[in-house]
Amino acid sequence: MFEFESFEEATVAAALLTGPRHRLVQCNRAFRALFGFWRCGQEAGVALAGSGLRPVLRALDRAGTDRSPALLDAAGVTAQGPPGHRFWVVSCLPVTSRHGASVLLLAVRAPDELGGTAVRPADTADPNADLARYEALHSAVPQVVWRMTPQGEVSALVGSLGETGGGLWHPSQPALSWMDAVHPKDRDWFAGQWAATARGDALLDAVVRIRRAGNPVRYRHVKIIAVPVLRRGELYEWIGTVADAEDQWRQQTRDRLLKRASATASARDLREAFATTASAVVPDLVDAFVVFQLRHPEHTRSGAEALNATRARTALAAGVPPLPPITDDFTLGALAETVVDSRRTKLVTFPPGEPPKALVSEPSADWMVQARATSLAIVPVVVDERTVALAAAATCLGNPPPDDSELRLLEEVLHSVRGPLRRALELQSVRHTALVLQRSFLTTPPHVDGAELAAVYQPASATAEIGGDWYDAIVLPDGAVALSIGDIAGHDLDAATQMTKASSMLRALAYADGPADPAHTLSRLDHVLQGVSTAPLITALHTELRPTANRAWSVTLSNAGHPPPLLIPADGPPRYLHGPLTPDPPLCVAPDMERHHSHHELTDGDTLLLYTDGLVEVAGTDISDGLQRLADQANLARNPDIPLTELVNALLPLPHERADDVAILAFRADSRRQPPHGAGSHLLVEGPAPGRPAGRGRRAASRQAPLPHPLPQPPTDGPRRALRRVRHRRRG
Repeated sequence: MFEFESFEEATVAAALLTGPRHRLVQCNRAFRALFGFWRCGQEAGVALAGSGLRPVLRALDRAGTDRSPALLDAAGVTAQGPPGHRFWVVSCLPVTSRHGASVLLLAVRAPDELGGTAVRPADTADPNADLARYEALHSAVPQVVWRMTPQGEVSALVGSLGETGGGLWHPSQPALSWMDAVHPKDRDWFAGQWAATARGDALLDAVVRIRRAGNPVRYRHVKIIAVPVLRRGELYEWIGTVADAEDQWRQQTRDRLLKRASATASARDLREAFATTASAVVPDLVDAFVVFQLRHPEHTRSGAEALNATRARTALAAGVPPLPPITDDFTLGALAETVVDSRRTKLVTFPPGEPPKALVSEPSADWMVQARATSLAIVPVVVDERTVALAAAATCLGNPPPDDSELRLLEEVLHSVRGPLRRALELQSVRHTALVLQRSFLTTPPHVDGAELAAVYQPASATAEIGGDWYDAIVLPDGAVALSIGDIAGHDLDAATQMTKASSMLRALAYADGPADPAHTLSRLDHVLQGVSTAPLITALHTELRPTANRAWSVTLSNAGHPPPLLIPADGPPRYLHGPLTPDPPLCVAPDMERHHSHHELTDGDTLLLYTDGLVEVAGTDISDGLQRLADQANLARNPDIPLTELVNALLPLPHERADDVAILAFRADSRRQPPHGAGSHLLVEGPAPGRPAGRGRRAASRQAPLPHPLPQPPTDGPRRALRRVRHRRRG
């Protein structure tokens, strides 16, 4: 609600008008001196009867009807003289007062040199000329109304430039212009807007940083509105307003940055959380933002101990050179050590490209020289009374250092993400524990006379989740080889824990059962799991292989809802091994149900491939497509003369294509294998598979012809339908 009383002592003539005919209801002393003929209660149409005042009536109508502000110049009568002897700058602003929708009229007498000879009624033959010049020029009641000559000389018409924003610098010398006062980061776009306004393409209405008076590196946000005044097509002057916008900018920027930083709540790990934070503050607050995660934040650092860290995330503004790579033994400098010890933000400023080398690491100092940095602020990221990371923020390219308000805003943004960072730390700890637990059960396959074994586990590349995949291979008391692979529903520590239980129980039961068939072993495992725990859905495949005559191996397998194993013959197309009956459901679904097994044979050079669904499942495609793709790859990669590990590597998806964890366990009948001298092959792949030839795998398969023989179709209600049921249960 607008209150007029504050205008009584203002030097600007002010009046409050209400109603469709703009009845004068209140005015101040300056207005009564300038418009002594306009009595309170009188309508504007009666008081402003002169032809020179018609633009004012139109501006009032526009403000009252369209609620659009307007600023114009007008010549008219005053209480002190005849018509045409005075020139006014008039502003009409729509406001809401206790009288309802109203218009605030502000008027100021222009200097004599502006209203004397330069502007005469004959110069403004078109009554709309002055209104058109200032069309759309508006703001709230401005602190300063100024004029500037084409030569850059600035003078205040209302207020004082030195009072705006706590003392703004303004160009008092002819050789200087407003552009010299603009912050370097704002100068290009502001100059572009200024030029567009001079051409008549747009109105200049912008919030820009202007240098404070007496301080070359301190700036304040102000709102500048300006238009050029043209006389017979030539630039006569600029008229504009400048109002302090620091508080408004700070609040809007704070809200915007905190909204960006709130995205860390959905971060899956610390790197993602830090990446979100870094992108939130660049380039609004700083030009470069680097998060260093401390190696051992839980340890109390001694005075002589080096501060080791890894670079967790980086964000750089346009034009800032990239940061150099850091080594594993990278240590932070003395300034960072002070921040860790004190848990307080430290800011150092320096001439462009001249950092204090005694306070920072050598790579950081070299980079700041190249980036022409002017400041470095290090902010501690404290979670649960521990400094877990340091945020290093730098201004570069010769830009001025951040002021106190910007530094406080940076601290507030980092403070706001403490909750998400705490959760990310907890998730990282849980993930680390689960991975250690999971990998402890991914043992090296045993050496088997007459056979070659290889196994690989490849975690997903773009997830912080923990899979429940496992594999196992043991030699039974009678010399047979038991292979098993499985997948637990879920991606958390509980899934990893349940995986260790299930795999341990299956290994023990397989060893104790001796020559019993795999179906019996899986039935016993199912019975135990449902009896002693609340295990989630588990898919598993268990098989026993026994050597026979003619260098062959007899295979007996039982499948509990798992993807079918792939047989890769030495001299024929790959095929999936399906049992004669409908596949059995996963474990922990139907207690005490009868499970089945099937018999197959491996001849010399044949390979049996067991895998988890991450190898064949692709989002948005049918599982049968993934199975066909795997068979195509295996057909291209099969070669009894290459090591089995090379074949397994060729079947792995490329790192950027991994959407889920992948486990593979392979068994090749190989009569050339000698008695044991070492262990079988085992890989734990974190990135691209080692030794994988370029062009192998899925991409190579896509360039080759399809299999010469079609794959046998699964029986009715076969593995495809069972796998769909498994996926539905997992997602539910």
